[in-house]
Amino acid sequence: MKKGLGLMTGLFILLGVAVNGQENSMKLDFAEANQVINKNIYGQFAEHLGRCIYDGIWVGPDSDMANVNGYRQDVLEALKELQIPVLRWPGGCFADTYHWKDGVGPVQDRPNIENVFWGGVIEDNSFGTHEFLNLCEIIGADPYISANVGSGTVKEMVEWIEYMTADSDVPMANWRRENGREKPWDVKFLGIGNESWGCGGDMTPEYYSDLLRQYSLYARQYGKGKFERVGCGANGDDYRWTDVLMKNAGRNMDALSVHYYTIATGNWGSKSAATGFDEGLYIKGLKQGLRMDEIITKHSEMMDKYDPEKRVGMLVDEWGIWTDAEPGTNPGFLYQQNSMRDALIAATTFDIFHKHADRVQMANIAQVVNVLQAMILTEEDKMILTPTYHVFRMYAGHQDAVSIPVELSSENYSFGTDVIPAISGTASQKDGKVNVNLSNTNPHKSIKVTVDLSSGEVKKVNNGTVLTAPEFNSVNTFDDADVVSPKDFSQYKFSKNVLEVTMPPLSVVALELE
Repeated sequence: MKKGLGLMTGLFILLGVAVNGQENSMKLDFAEANQVINKNIYGQFAEHLGRCIYDGIWVGPDSDMANVNGYRQDVLEALKELQIPVLRWPGGCFADTYHWKDGVGPVQDRPNIENVFWGGVIEDNSFGTHEFLNLCEIIGADPYISANVGSGTVKEMVEWIEYMTADSDVPMANWRRENGREKPWDVKFLGIGNESWGCGGDMTPEYYSDLLRQYSLYARQYGKGKFERVGCGANGDDYRWTDVLMKNAGRNMDALSVHYYTIATGNWGSKSAATGFDEGLYIKGLKQGLRMDEIITKHSEMMDKYDPEKRVGMLVDEWGIWTDAEPGTNPGFLYQQNSMRDALIAATTFDIFHKHADRVQMANIAQVVNVLQAMILTEEDKMILTPTYHVFRMYAGHQDAVSIPVELSSENYSFGTDVIPAISGTASQKDGKVNVNLSNTNPHKSIKVTVDLSSGEVKKVNNGTVLTAPEFNSVNTFDDADVVSPKDFSQYKFSKNVLEVTMPPLSVVALELE
């Protein structure tokens, strides 16, 4: 994409301004399609928090619940279907209190610890390094390990690296063999701490950058280049953190993270409920989600000062909407429902990630099961797939595809004093197929979008899928799991390089063309 065109198009998307006087249109620029969308943008995050690991992913091999070697069977199959490219573990805040040796060896010998950040519950360490890395192999995801910098040591990290990745005659590799794993695992990413500005140590960027240099040196020596070293990045719009890290330790990392959560109210102390919210909180949630474009743009500018070649990737390794916990649940478990609003936040966020595919190389939504904007919710032996799960499936074709720059013009959707673009969209091509996704955020009207394909050689539309709902706050429940679920979509016309798509209110549409 030409830089000037990209910046202006991004502004038009954000403001909903008509381009060239034509509203509700998307023009694909096949000639400028050259940037690959890293599949890892569709990554997931699993923390020892609430019921994400236990009751969610892991029930243990002795459970009466159907399981595969301890992994909950229904969840395992759903995770396979999700085509997860990368999975981050063990945290989150939990990572900087986690000492990995507690979670290996015979389960009956593993010590109990207190999960001090998340509800003060007892963690029995029955799910540890072997259980996580074997899970990644089963579902085909690359492991992203978060090392303990807040309360750990360089020695502890080095020994963990040896345990997981060494193939030589060294004590940690031999201990792994004794514990039943001969072959080392292929660990692709190593995070040097987590949220070091907060729960990971309450550090200044200057202090953390020195630690990053130290830990990163030994991570490289013992990892022998097998994985990317991820520096702990900023909290939301703390651009100074990124500036200091890039200046002091840019050469000591392969990627830098950033965390941004959507808070509909803008108030961390009163986030609002995940269900039953009104239209004001609906549009405010979407508007706060769209701030991701500003967050990435400004952090990218800081990174460009020291890394204009974009060698250091940006990893948005925690994102999603954060609401109040469901009534009657442990507030420290962060269990929340998932609505059509959340599905639209996911879709529009992916559109933003694609726009910044030159810098954003991974994203990990928080979290995969039973926590925050989850893909899957469980209750005893029941399981449901959330609206956000379905959006991930509908966008799967973009993984490792070449992004097609789009010039998008949209009417506005407004409520009260809040105004956002009514439509969002993205496009990519891979293996002779063109993937087009469009969203209609307006809850009251259908919108027709004209898609100009004249710069390419598209011959036909293969299929279409739509995700919509009766209301913006509609959710799937354990009594009715398909209130918000994808359906076949045929409300389009294709003729002479022009595709006309009529989207229902509150909808995400996926089209495959060739």
